[in-house]
Amino acid sequence: MTRKDFIINACTTCLSATAVTSLLTSCTVTRYIPGNLVTNGLTVSKDAFAISQKGNTAYRSFIIIRNDTLQYPICVYRFDDHSYSAVWMRCTHQGSELLASGDFLQCPAHGSEFTNKGQVTNGPADNNLRTFPVIATLTELFIDLRKPS
Repeated sequence: MTRKDFIINACTTCLSATAVTSLLTSCTVTRYIPGNLVTNGLTVSKDAFAISQKGNTAYRSFIIIRNDTLQYPICVYRFDDHSYSAVWMRCTHQGSELLASGDFLQCPAHGSEFTNKGQVTNGPADNNLRTFPVIATLTELFIDLRKPS
């Protein structure tokens, strides 16, 4: 095989792998929902986490609530059917909106990282994120916006 053929084959393989990975990750795209603004907080259906796959139900690890009333979105992580965390997506370093990626949040401005429970793991941010209590009922979540948890 010539060097040129090797490079062409390697690039083709790389691009194919990238396309397949892209298709697989697109199956579980980030879910944005408005949530329902109620007295003292927001409500969200637990069904917002559900993903139907060939007759089975899987669950997203998080959803993001974007509501015109909120200055920043809130990322809600699901640990199991009764355990959730709600994290305000505002970086404590300089106030940039965070990006959710798997089990962590990252600041695109300066690289600060936070856990899915809002704890800072990588600076320059020094403070944890604001979190909110989440009360799970049989069918929905109530995110209490009155006070941080």
